[in-house]
Amino acid sequence: MSVHQTKGRIVTGSSRLKIALGIVLAIMIFEVIGGLLSNSLALLGDAGHMLVDALALGLALFALTIARRPATTTRTYGYHRVEILAALANGTALVLASAYIFYRAYQRLLAPPDINTTLMIAVACVGLVANLSGILLLRGASHRSLNIKAAFWHIIGDTISSVGVILAGIIISVTGWGVVDSIIAIFIGAIILWGAVRLVSESVNILLETVPKHIEIGKVIQALKNVPGVEEVHDIHIWTITSGLHALSAHLLIADQSVSQSAQIVATVNRNLAQNFNISHTTLQLECEACPTGLICDMNSSRDKA
Repeated sequence: MSVHQTKGRIVTGSSRLKIALGIVLAIMIFEVIGGLLSNSLALLGDAGHMLVDALALGLALFALTIARRPATTTRTYGYHRVEILAALANGTALVLASAYIFYRAYQRLLAPPDINTTLMIAVACVGLVANLSGILLLRGASHRSLNIKAAFWHIIGDTISSVGVILAGIIISVTGWGVVDSIIAIFIGAIILWGAVRLVSESVNILLETVPKHIEIGKVIQALKNVPGVEEVHDIHIWTITSGLHALSAHLLIADQSVSQSAQIVATVNRNLAQNFNISHTTLQLECEACPTGLICDMNSSRDKA
């Protein structure tokens, strides 16, 4: 992915996040009013969940804005990792939100409240429509950005919550079983927790510079060895800088040859890595056993002799 493509992705993601944030804030206010009028703790709890989501979307938008800043002499990779930190924070917030849902569900199991189910269902339906709009806005961008993926999971959680509130309202209005509200709330919390754990795990793996999931390092090594002129590959590292931007560093043992021939090897390696593995940032050290003047050599050997 080129720098221009990365910037384009950030701009598009920012626009979609702004619209999604506006939708979440509007529905949050609507649910607070509806929850107070209907005496529905489920709606008020969902509004509280939306407040967490609004903060998460704001954090995601802030991270994308910061990520546009250029690299400096002290931050040579720029601010791309801010996006991953925001995703980690959002994932942690989702874990806490699910824990809060479990706690509230337990309380409601002990003392189910009286609810105006008609108003509860009507408000939840409006929230459902708004959340579905947010899903459509962020679905495509969530595949290209871990940060937007975090925001997308927040909207998914809201959508599931809205469906749960609607189902709970219908069942309670028909049967009078107030306990259903708590059971559905626990189910909602479990789904949110599942997505949150995956998000936190993926963020941590990037921060630990784990090899990206779609890349098998053995296949990368074999692809490098298949390049004419490359005899051996060692000290290879592959990691993710930010969503969709992968990097590699490696030592390549090559035969003795001119600098121009070595440059051709580097160009071929970079082209293969970009086309087959989506690795666009590389640092390659070329080494050879014999090192006449004017040829690229193994600098480690020079240090050992010193």
